[in-house]
Amino acid sequence: MRRVLVSLYAVVAVVAAVTTGCADGGDGRAPQDPRPRPQALTWQQELRVADAQQRLTKQCMSRRGFTYREDRGLTLQESRPVRYVQDDVAWARTYGYGGRIEAKSLRVHERNPNGTYRRNLSPSRRAAFDTALDGGDSARMLTAPLPGGGETRKRIGGCTEEAERALYGDPGEWYRTGKIATGLNALYGKELMEDRHLTAAVRAWSRCMKRAGRPYEDPPAAREAVRVDTGRLGAARADEAFAAERRTAVADATCARETSLRAVATARETYYLDRLRDRFGKDIDTYRHLGRRAHDRAVRIVPERD
Repeated sequence: MRRVLVSLYAVVAVVAAVTTGCADGGDGRAPQDPRPRPQALTWQQELRVADAQQRLTKQCMSRRGFTYREDRGLTLQESRPVRYVQDDVAWARTYGYGGRIEAKSLRVHERNPNGTYRRNLSPSRRAAFDTALDGGDSARMLTAPLPGGGETRKRIGGCTEEAERALYGDPGEWYRTGKIATGLNALYGKELMEDRHLTAAVRAWSRCMKRAGRPYEDPPAAREAVRVDTGRLGAARADEAFAAERRTAVADATCARETSLRAVATARETYYLDRLRDRFGKDIDTYRHLGRRAHDRAVRIVPERD
């Protein structure tokens, strides 16, 4: 289970959209909390908000005399995150684990037109570009405490701040509550990964995969094996590698559905998060409320990707 622990720490957001629960009962379930709580955004909604932020940044930079290109190089389905539990069989049949999407995204970022544009500016215009984009060296710093201890910081100003303010209202509050809400796994990750309900579901998934001829301990192990095989086959056998990737991904998603692995992971994540609501509930709800408000504004700014 060590590999599962490391992997789920990195992708714990897969089940961060939780809303109910308090104390554990004898069956591991938590009683319902009747108070309505804001829902976390879906990945599609998060993407639309990010696209809206790019659009607002572009418009702001244009007013300041600079070119800024939006990055919409991936389609909506290509932008789907591959997290710990991937149980969409149709998506896996088309995209595998997203290996080719990752390569495409890397190519897009390597050809980043904004970086090229900035490098071709004169030194004085380059400094002006940086100031216009994020405030440059004189930008103010935002700080946010991390649930596991310490703090994180980011510079904000210029068009970046203008775009965030238009979407979220208060960039500082969005940053602070976001770092808290998305960092809570540091407080319960180890306990979650040792949870008897989750470990039983992972073992059931593993048995299912073994019957399918793919004896992997957990989903991250399956993806790592695919990555190694793809690298071994190389570019000359890329089509063969992608076909093998799709077959493993389909088996993975099928077994995840048959064993209800995602549902179990979601329920257990809900339980451990809800135990922290007395300390962090207000921040979680504020973060989700600001995200919902940003999405409501985003739908009036950009269309959803095709």
